Amino acid sequence: MPTSCHTTALFNAYIFEVRIVITVGIVGGTGYTGVELLRLLLRHPNVQVQVLTSRTEAGKRVDEMFSSLRGHTDLAFSDLEINALKQCDVVFFATPHGVAMHHAAELTAAGTKVIDLAADFRLQNLAQFEKWYGLTHACPEILQASVYGLSELNREKIKQAKVVGNPGCYPTTVQLGLAPLLKSAEILLKPESIIIDAKSGVSGAGRKASLGMIYSENADNFKAYAVSGHRHHPEIVEALENISGLNGVFDHLIFVPHLVPMIRGMLSTIYVDLTDAAAELDLQALYTQFYANETFVDVMPANSSPETRSVRGANQLRIALHRIQPKKLIILVAQDNLVKGAAGQAVQNMNLMFNFAEDAGLQGIGLLP
Repeated sequence: MPTSCHTTALFNAYIFEVRIVITVGIVGGTGYTGVELLRLLLRHPNVQVQVLTSRTEAGKRVDEMFSSLRGHTDLAFSDLEINALKQCDVVFFATPHGVAMHHAAELTAAGTKVIDLAADFRLQNLAQFEKWYGLTHACPEILQASVYGLSELNREKIKQAKVVGNPGCYPTTVQLGLAPLLKSAEILLKPESIIIDAKSGVSGAGRKASLGMIYSENADNFKAYAVSGHRHHPEIVEALENISGLNGVFDHLIFVPHLVPMIRGMLSTIYVDLTDAAAELDLQALYTQFYANETFVDVMPANSSPETRSVRGANQLRIALHRIQPKKLIILVAQDNLVKGAAGQAVQNMNLMFNFAEDAGLQGIGLLP
Protein backbone atom coordinates (compact mmCIF):
# COMPACT_ATOMS: atom_id res chain seq x y z
CA MET A 1 0.00 0.00 0.00
CA PRO A 2 1.68 3.27 -1.08
CA THR A 3 2.01 6.09 1.39
CA SER A 4 -0.07 9.23 0.98
CA CYS A 5 3.01 11.01 -0.41
CA HIS A 6 3.42 8.31 -3.04
CA THR A 7 -0.28 8.49 -3.85
CA THR A 8 -0.06 12.25 -4.34
CA ALA A 9 3.01 11.88 -6.56
CA LEU A 10 1.28 9.25 -8.72
CA PHE A 11 -1.83 11.40 -8.99
CA ASN A 12 0.22 14.44 -10.02
CA ALA A 13 2.06 12.37 -12.62
CA TYR A 14 -1.27 11.18 -14.01
CA ILE A 15 -2.59 14.73 -14.24
CA PHE A 16 0.62 15.80 -15.99
CA GLU A 17 0.20 13.09 -18.64
CA VAL A 18 -3.45 13.85 -19.40
CA ARG A 19 -3.89 15.91 -22.53
CA ILE A 20 -6.91 17.27 -24.35
CA VAL A 21 -7.75 15.48 -27.59
CA ILE A 22 -10.26 16.92 -30.03
CA THR A 23 -12.05 15.15 -32.87
CA VAL A 24 -11.57 16.47 -36.38
CA GLY A 25 -13.37 16.12 -39.69
CA ILE A 26 -11.89 16.90 -43.09
CA VAL A 27 -14.28 17.52 -45.98
CA GLY A 28 -12.49 16.98 -49.27
CA GLY A 29 -9.78 14.53 -48.34
CA THR A 30 -8.45 13.64 -51.79
CA GLY A 31 -7.16 17.05 -52.90
CA TYR A 32 -3.65 18.29 -52.24
CA THR A 33 -4.65 20.49 -49.29
CA GLY A 34 -6.87 17.73 -47.89
CA VAL A 35 -4.14 15.09 -47.84
CA GLU A 36 -1.65 17.69 -46.55
CA LEU A 37 -4.03 18.44 -43.69
CA LEU A 38 -4.26 14.75 -42.92
CA ARG A 39 -0.47 14.36 -42.99
CA LEU A 40 -0.08 17.16 -40.46
CA LEU A 41 -2.99 16.17 -38.22
CA LEU A 42 -1.97 12.51 -37.96
CA ARG A 43 1.11 13.58 -36.03
CA HIS A 44 -0.68 16.22 -33.95
CA PRO A 45 -0.62 15.31 -30.23
CA ASN A 46 -4.10 16.75 -29.55
CA VAL A 47 -6.05 15.48 -32.54
CA GLN A 48 -8.01 12.42 -33.57
CA VAL A 49 -9.15 12.54 -37.20
CA GLN A 50 -12.62 11.05 -37.10
CA VAL A 51 -14.18 11.84 -40.49
CA LEU A 52 -12.59 12.15 -43.93
CA THR A 53 -14.96 12.70 -46.82
CA SER A 54 -14.70 12.34 -50.58
CA ARG A 55 -17.39 12.69 -53.22
CA THR A 56 -15.77 10.07 -55.46
CA GLU A 57 -13.78 7.72 -53.20
CA ALA A 58 -16.22 6.84 -50.39
CA GLY A 59 -15.42 3.44 -48.94
CA LYS A 60 -11.80 3.37 -50.13
CA ARG A 61 -9.03 3.26 -47.54
CA VAL A 62 -6.93 6.39 -47.48
CA ASP A 63 -3.65 4.49 -47.71
CA GLU A 64 -4.82 2.79 -50.90
CA MET A 65 -4.81 6.20 -52.60
CA PHE A 66 -1.93 7.79 -50.70
CA SER A 67 0.73 5.18 -50.02
CA SER A 68 2.79 7.67 -47.98
CA LEU A 69 0.20 7.20 -45.22
CA ARG A 70 0.54 3.42 -45.03
CA GLY A 71 1.08 2.44 -41.40
CA HIS A 72 -0.10 5.82 -40.15
CA THR A 73 -3.88 5.54 -40.49
CA ASP A 74 -6.61 2.99 -41.16
CA LEU A 75 -9.15 5.67 -42.09
CA ALA A 76 -11.44 5.22 -45.07
CA PHE A 77 -13.10 7.96 -47.09
CA SER A 78 -16.81 8.48 -46.50
CA ASP A 79 -19.65 10.45 -48.00
CA LEU A 80 -20.37 13.89 -46.57
CA GLU A 81 -22.81 13.17 -43.75
CA ILE A 82 -23.64 16.29 -41.79
CA ASN A 83 -24.63 14.42 -38.61
CA ALA A 84 -21.23 12.72 -38.53
CA LEU A 85 -19.49 16.08 -38.98
CA LYS A 86 -21.55 17.59 -36.15
CA GLN A 87 -19.95 15.06 -33.78
CA CYS A 88 -16.55 16.64 -34.47
CA ASP A 89 -15.05 19.50 -32.51
CA VAL A 90 -13.79 21.15 -35.69
CA VAL A 91 -14.29 20.55 -39.40
CA PHE A 92 -11.86 21.63 -42.11
CA PHE A 93 -13.24 22.25 -45.59
CA ALA A 94 -10.56 21.47 -48.18
CA THR A 95 -13.12 21.83 -50.93
CA PRO A 96 -13.88 24.03 -53.93
CA HIS A 97 -15.28 27.49 -53.27
CA GLY A 98 -18.95 27.49 -52.30
CA VAL A 99 -19.11 24.26 -50.28
CA ALA A 100 -18.36 25.35 -46.70
CA MET A 101 -20.90 28.16 -46.67
CA HIS A 102 -23.74 25.69 -47.20
CA HIS A 103 -22.85 23.73 -44.05
CA ALA A 104 -21.38 26.33 -41.69
CA ALA A 105 -24.69 27.36 -40.08
CA GLU A 106 -25.72 23.83 -39.16
CA LEU A 107 -22.27 22.90 -37.90
CA THR A 108 -21.76 25.98 -35.75
CA ALA A 109 -25.28 25.60 -34.31
CA ALA A 110 -24.18 22.15 -33.13
CA GLY A 111 -21.06 23.60 -31.49
CA THR A 112 -18.65 22.48 -34.21
CA LYS A 113 -16.05 25.01 -35.31
CA VAL A 114 -15.31 25.51 -39.02
CA ILE A 115 -12.07 26.29 -40.84
CA ASP A 116 -12.50 26.84 -44.57
CA LEU A 117 -9.48 26.60 -46.86
CA ALA A 118 -11.46 27.95 -49.82
CA ALA A 119 -12.72 31.51 -50.30
CA ASP A 120 -16.16 31.35 -48.65
CA PHE A 121 -15.07 33.33 -45.56
CA ARG A 122 -12.13 35.36 -46.85
CA LEU A 123 -13.86 38.41 -48.28
CA GLN A 124 -16.21 40.49 -46.15
CA ASN A 125 -17.25 42.48 -49.21
CA LEU A 126 -20.15 40.46 -50.65
CA ALA A 127 -20.15 42.33 -53.95
CA GLN A 128 -16.50 41.49 -54.49
CA PHE A 129 -17.07 37.87 -53.49
CA GLU A 130 -19.91 37.48 -55.96
CA LYS A 131 -17.99 39.27 -58.71
CA TRP A 132 -14.84 37.15 -58.45
CA TYR A 133 -16.33 33.77 -57.54
CA GLY A 134 -19.66 33.95 -59.35
CA LEU A 135 -21.56 32.75 -56.28
CA THR A 136 -24.27 34.18 -54.05
CA HIS A 137 -23.15 33.82 -50.47
CA ALA A 138 -25.33 31.32 -48.58
CA CYS A 139 -24.74 32.67 -45.06
CA PRO A 140 -23.74 36.35 -45.04
CA GLU A 141 -24.51 36.65 -41.32
CA ILE A 142 -21.95 33.94 -40.52
CA LEU A 143 -19.48 35.56 -42.92
CA GLN A 144 -19.82 38.81 -40.98
CA ALA A 145 -19.04 37.02 -37.72
CA SER A 146 -16.19 34.94 -39.16
CA VAL A 147 -12.50 35.75 -38.68
CA TYR A 148 -9.84 36.03 -41.37
CA GLY A 149 -7.27 33.44 -40.40
CA LEU A 150 -3.87 35.02 -40.84
CA SER A 151 -2.50 33.72 -37.56
CA GLU A 152 0.32 36.20 -36.99
CA LEU A 153 -1.88 39.26 -37.48
CA ASN A 154 -5.30 38.14 -36.17
CA ARG A 155 -4.26 35.84 -33.34
CA GLU A 156 -6.58 37.15 -30.60
CA LYS A 157 -9.66 37.18 -32.83
CA ILE A 158 -8.92 33.66 -34.10
CA LYS A 159 -8.83 32.38 -30.52
CA GLN A 160 -12.48 33.39 -30.10
CA ALA A 161 -13.70 32.41 -33.57
CA LYS A 162 -16.32 29.84 -34.50
CA VAL A 163 -15.64 30.16 -38.24
CA VAL A 164 -12.26 30.98 -39.77
CA GLY A 165 -11.56 31.76 -43.40
CA ASN A 166 -8.05 30.54 -44.18
CA PRO A 167 -6.14 33.10 -46.29
CA GLY A 168 -5.13 32.42 -49.84
CA CYS A 169 -1.53 31.39 -50.45
CA TYR A 170 -0.44 34.49 -52.39
CA PRO A 171 -2.17 36.89 -49.95
CA THR A 172 -0.31 35.26 -47.05
CA THR A 173 3.07 36.15 -48.56
CA VAL A 174 1.96 39.69 -49.41
CA GLN A 175 0.46 40.51 -46.02
CA LEU A 176 3.35 39.17 -43.97
CA GLY A 177 5.77 40.78 -46.40
CA LEU A 178 4.18 44.22 -46.01
CA ALA A 179 2.72 44.22 -42.48
CA PRO A 180 5.71 45.83 -40.70
CA LEU A 181 5.55 48.79 -43.12
CA LEU A 182 1.80 49.18 -42.66
CA LYS A 183 1.50 48.75 -38.89
CA SER A 184 4.22 51.22 -37.98
CA ALA A 185 3.33 54.51 -36.29
CA GLU A 186 2.80 55.86 -39.78
CA ILE A 187 2.56 54.02 -43.09
CA LEU A 188 6.06 53.65 -44.52
CA LEU A 189 5.28 52.91 -48.16
CA LYS A 190 3.41 54.57 -50.99
CA PRO A 191 0.36 52.35 -51.61
CA GLU A 192 0.11 53.19 -55.28
CA SER A 193 3.65 51.90 -55.86
CA ILE A 194 3.09 48.28 -54.78
CA ILE A 195 3.99 45.68 -57.41
CA ILE A 196 3.67 41.99 -56.51
CA ASP A 197 5.47 39.57 -58.83
CA ALA A 198 4.52 36.14 -57.48
CA LYS A 199 5.39 32.59 -58.54
CA SER A 200 3.80 29.31 -57.47
CA GLY A 201 4.31 25.61 -58.04
CA VAL A 202 1.62 23.74 -59.98
CA SER A 203 0.06 22.19 -56.86
CA GLY A 204 -1.50 25.60 -56.23
CA ALA A 205 -4.01 24.80 -58.98
CA GLY A 206 -5.30 21.78 -57.06
CA ARG A 207 -5.42 18.07 -57.80
CA LYS A 208 -7.55 17.93 -60.90
CA ALA A 209 -7.21 16.82 -64.48
CA SER A 210 -6.78 19.73 -66.89
CA LEU A 211 -4.74 20.30 -70.02
CA GLY A 212 -2.88 23.25 -68.56
CA MET A 213 -1.61 21.18 -65.64
CA ILE A 214 -0.18 18.14 -67.45
CA TYR A 215 3.57 17.53 -67.42
CA SER A 216 4.27 18.37 -71.06
CA GLU A 217 2.52 21.75 -70.66
CA ASN A 218 4.50 22.75 -67.55
CA ALA A 219 7.93 21.15 -67.73
CA ASP A 220 10.55 23.50 -69.23
CA ASN A 221 7.97 26.26 -69.14
CA PHE A 222 7.34 29.43 -67.18
CA LYS A 223 4.32 31.66 -67.65
CA ALA A 224 2.22 34.41 -66.14
CA TYR A 225 -1.51 33.89 -65.77
CA ALA A 226 -4.59 35.92 -64.79
CA VAL A 227 -2.64 39.07 -65.60
CA SER A 228 -5.80 41.12 -66.11
CA GLY A 229 -7.20 40.10 -62.74
CA HIS A 230 -6.80 37.29 -60.20
CA ARG A 231 -9.21 36.25 -57.44
CA HIS A 232 -6.58 36.94 -54.83
CA HIS A 233 -6.34 40.61 -55.85
CA PRO A 234 -9.47 41.76 -53.95
CA GLU A 235 -8.44 39.62 -50.97
CA ILE A 236 -5.03 41.30 -50.90
CA VAL A 237 -6.60 44.77 -51.15
CA GLU A 238 -9.14 44.12 -48.38
CA ALA A 239 -6.49 42.56 -46.14
CA LEU A 240 -4.04 45.44 -46.58
CA GLU A 241 -6.83 47.89 -45.78
CA ASN A 242 -7.56 46.00 -42.57
CA ILE A 243 -3.89 45.90 -41.60
CA SER A 244 -3.27 49.58 -42.24
CA GLY A 245 -6.69 50.99 -41.35
CA LEU A 246 -6.69 52.86 -44.66
CA ASN A 247 -9.46 52.36 -47.21
CA GLY A 248 -9.37 52.94 -50.94
CA VAL A 249 -5.61 53.42 -51.24
CA PHE A 250 -4.57 49.92 -52.36
CA ASP A 251 -7.02 49.48 -55.23
CA HIS A 252 -4.38 50.09 -57.88
CA LEU A 253 -1.65 47.78 -56.66
CA ILE A 254 -0.30 45.46 -59.35
CA PHE A 255 -0.42 41.70 -58.75
CA VAL A 256 0.80 39.24 -61.38
CA PRO A 257 0.98 35.51 -60.54
CA HIS A 258 3.20 33.08 -62.43
CA LEU A 259 3.29 29.30 -62.76
CA VAL A 260 6.70 27.67 -62.42
CA PRO A 261 7.58 24.03 -63.23
CA MET A 262 7.83 22.71 -59.69
CA ILE A 263 5.31 20.86 -57.55
CA ARG A 264 5.19 22.99 -54.42
CA GLY A 265 6.64 26.28 -53.32
CA MET A 266 5.90 29.98 -53.66
CA LEU A 267 8.09 33.05 -53.99
CA SER A 268 6.66 36.56 -54.03
CA THR A 269 8.83 39.52 -54.99
CA ILE A 270 7.24 42.74 -53.75
CA TYR A 271 8.43 46.14 -54.98
CA VAL A 272 7.52 49.29 -53.03
CA ASP A 273 8.44 52.95 -52.94
CA LEU A 274 9.16 54.13 -49.41
CA THR A 275 8.03 57.35 -47.76
CA ASP A 276 10.45 60.03 -46.61
CA ALA A 277 10.08 58.76 -43.03
CA ALA A 278 11.03 55.22 -44.05
CA ALA A 279 14.14 56.44 -45.84
CA GLU A 280 15.66 57.29 -42.46
CA LEU A 281 14.77 54.00 -40.76
CA ASP A 282 16.62 50.72 -40.32
CA LEU A 283 14.00 48.51 -41.96
CA GLN A 284 15.96 45.34 -41.28
CA ALA A 285 15.69 46.07 -37.56
CA LEU A 286 12.01 46.99 -37.97
CA TYR A 287 11.18 43.62 -39.55
CA THR A 288 13.34 41.66 -37.14
CA GLN A 289 11.64 43.25 -34.14
CA PHE A 290 8.14 42.94 -35.65
CA TYR A 291 8.49 39.16 -36.10
CA ALA A 292 10.82 38.50 -33.15
CA ASN A 293 8.29 36.27 -31.37
CA GLU A 294 6.80 34.57 -34.41
CA THR A 295 7.74 30.89 -34.65
CA PHE A 296 6.84 30.57 -38.32
CA VAL A 297 8.21 33.82 -39.77
CA ASP A 298 11.95 34.00 -40.38
CA VAL A 299 13.44 37.40 -41.18
CA MET A 300 16.68 36.56 -42.93
CA PRO A 301 19.80 38.74 -43.00
CA ALA A 302 19.60 41.74 -45.32
CA ASN A 303 20.16 41.01 -49.02
CA SER A 304 19.52 37.28 -48.59
CA SER A 305 17.63 35.22 -51.14
CA PRO A 306 15.10 32.85 -49.54
CA GLU A 307 14.66 29.65 -51.54
CA THR A 308 11.45 27.70 -51.90
CA ARG A 309 13.24 24.43 -51.16
CA SER A 310 14.24 25.76 -47.72
CA VAL A 311 10.56 25.73 -46.67
CA ARG A 312 9.38 22.66 -48.59
CA GLY A 313 7.06 20.67 -46.33
CA ALA A 314 7.41 23.14 -43.44
CA ASN A 315 5.02 25.73 -41.97
CA GLN A 316 7.70 28.36 -42.38
CA LEU A 317 7.73 31.67 -44.22
CA ARG A 318 11.01 33.42 -44.91
CA ILE A 319 11.42 37.13 -45.64
CA ALA A 320 14.44 39.03 -46.96
CA LEU A 321 14.83 42.74 -47.64
CA HIS A 322 16.83 44.41 -50.42
CA ARG A 323 17.07 48.19 -50.22
CA ILE A 324 18.28 49.06 -53.70
CA GLN A 325 17.86 52.84 -53.28
CA PRO A 326 17.09 55.01 -50.23
CA LYS A 327 13.40 54.99 -51.14
CA LYS A 328 13.05 51.72 -53.02
CA LEU A 329 12.63 48.37 -51.28
CA ILE A 330 12.37 44.84 -52.63
CA ILE A 331 10.81 42.28 -50.29
CA LEU A 332 11.32 38.58 -51.02
CA VAL A 333 8.92 36.12 -49.38
CA ALA A 334 9.10 32.33 -49.70
CA GLN A 335 6.75 29.65 -48.37
CA ASP A 336 5.38 26.22 -49.16
CA ASN A 337 2.04 27.00 -50.79
CA LEU A 338 0.47 23.78 -49.43
CA VAL A 339 1.69 24.24 -45.84
CA LYS A 340 2.05 27.83 -44.60
CA GLY A 341 0.01 28.85 -47.64
CA ALA A 342 -2.85 26.44 -46.87
CA ALA A 343 -2.97 23.33 -44.64
CA GLY A 344 -0.27 24.32 -42.16
CA GLN A 345 -1.79 27.71 -41.53
CA ALA A 346 -5.18 26.03 -41.09
CA VAL A 347 -3.69 23.80 -38.38
CA GLN A 348 -2.04 26.86 -36.83
CA ASN A 349 -5.48 28.49 -36.68
CA MET A 350 -6.98 25.35 -35.13
CA ASN A 351 -4.28 25.42 -32.45
CA LEU A 352 -5.24 28.98 -31.58
CA MET A 353 -8.98 28.20 -31.54
CA PHE A 354 -8.49 25.35 -29.05
CA ASN A 355 -5.73 26.94 -26.96
CA PHE A 356 -3.10 24.39 -27.98
CA ALA A 357 0.56 25.25 -28.43
CA GLU A 358 0.60 27.20 -31.69
CA ASP A 359 3.31 24.99 -33.16
CA ALA A 360 1.66 21.69 -32.17
CA GLY A 361 1.91 19.29 -35.11
CA LEU A 362 3.85 21.88 -37.11
CA GLN A 363 7.45 21.41 -36.02
CA GLY A 364 8.58 19.91 -39.32
CA ILE A 365 11.78 21.23 -40.90
CA GLY A 366 12.06 22.10 -44.59
CA LEU A 367 13.37 19.33 -46.84
CA LEU A 368 16.77 19.67 -48.53
CA PRO A 369 17.85 18.92 -51.16
